[in-house]
This record gives sequence, C-alpha cells and structure tokens, in this order.
Amino acid sequence: MDVRWEEAGWERLTGRTGRRRLPVWDCTVGLVVGDESVLLIDPGSCLREGAQLRAEAERLTGRRVTHIAFTHGHFDHVLGGAAFAGAEVYGAVGLDAELSTGREELRVSAVTQGLAEAEAAEAVDLLVVPKHSVSGEWTLELGGVQVLLANVGPGHTRYDLAVFVPGEREAVFCGDLVEESGEPQAGSDAVPAQWPAALDRLLSLGGDDALYVPGHGAVVPAAFVREQRDTLARRFGVSAV
Repeated sequence: MDVRWEEAGWERLTGRTGRRRLPVWDCTVGLVVGDESVLLIDPGSCLREGAQLRAEAERLTGRRVTHIAFTHGHFDHVLGGAAFAGAEVYGAVGLDAELSTGREELRVSAVTQGLAEAEAAEAVDLLVVPKHSVSGEWTLELGGVQVLLANVGPGHTRYDLAVFVPGEREAVFCGDLVEESGEPQAGSDAVPAQWPAALDRLLSLGGDDALYVPGHGAVVPAAFVREQRDTLARRFGVSAV
C-alpha cells in the first residue's frame, strides 16, 4: 500500500483507485486518478466533510477533483458536493429532479440521522445536483483510464449508479446496493422487487475477479455480492437468477 495514502486515512485499492471510510456513518468515498482528470465518488455528508475530502484528494493526486459521481441521493453520499467548485457531477437519470424537489426531506433525514442542524441546512441550501444524467452506461475518459458509470438500479433507491474502474483487477464502487458493515437498508425509497436484479447487473459488468467496494464496510469479493443478492431475494420474496 502507498504510505502517503495510508497516512492520509485512505486505502489504496489498485494503481488508479483508492477509497476512504468516513467516520460516524462509515460511508465510503472513492477516488479514481487519471493522467489528466480526477473522479471522486460520493463527496461526503456535509460541506465540512467535503472540504476535507477535497483537500486530501488534492494532496494525494496533485490536482483538483474534476468529476464527481453520486451513487445515489442519500444525504451521507451527496451533501458534501458543493465543496467541489467546478466539478462535473454525474448521477442516475432522475436523481437531479429528486434532489431538487426533495431538499427539505434530505435536510430532515440528515438531522434525524445525527448531522448538526446548521450543517444540514447549509449543505442543503448549497446542494449540487447532477448536471449529467446516466440512463444506461456512460464512459468517462480521465486520461490513461476509462471509467464506466452504469445505471444498474433501481434497488437500494430508485436512482442507483455504480462505477467500474478497469485495471489489473477491476474496482467496482457499488454505493449502498452492497453493504458489508450491516444489513442492507431498505427505506421508503427502495425498490425491493428489483434490487436482486440490480446486483445481477453489477456482477455481470464487474465479473468474478473484481474488487467490490460497498457504500459502507470492507471491500468484498463477488461471492459476497452473490450471497447478499440471494439474501435480499429471500427477504423480499423475489426469485434470484
């Protein structure tokens, strides 16, 4: 592991990728380093957290973050976005409208889960919504690496996006479609009947040898994702493939 990344609290996954597990909600933030551009996946839960991530990413890569991908619209994955001025923001098609019309719901959710009221209000007031909507698959050229953004949902939410980074071993940033540190959470915005199918698409694109990076918890192999898919299928009464 690269000592600089480790000392900064980041885990180096592959030659092009790393991730950070944030405190409090154990939310994963991903980083993909191209020769020309830098992609951050899920920018944290508030502007303070986003500003910290921006500074760390710039220190690790020597460049500013140019692209941001939201894996879904929950507060701990999106509310740090305004700290990244000028970044191009991507999300599953429909997420922009949901975030734009659901600001108060997002604020209430953040406060209910423990974010300070002032921080939640500030982040929601400055909320960044995706400029680029992914309806199927979208390839980002970062210089030396092409990253695939794939709208594999719905499942955990109506608007789930996964990020696939090729390399000697592919890294797959799953968002909360996959969780390792606890049971997968199915809130009122989940689509349980389609969640197992979303994981099948994730596995189909990632393959057996990929590193699967959950939205919360440790990196897992494909076998873990399959087991979680089968567990969800039983839980929601859905036939697994």
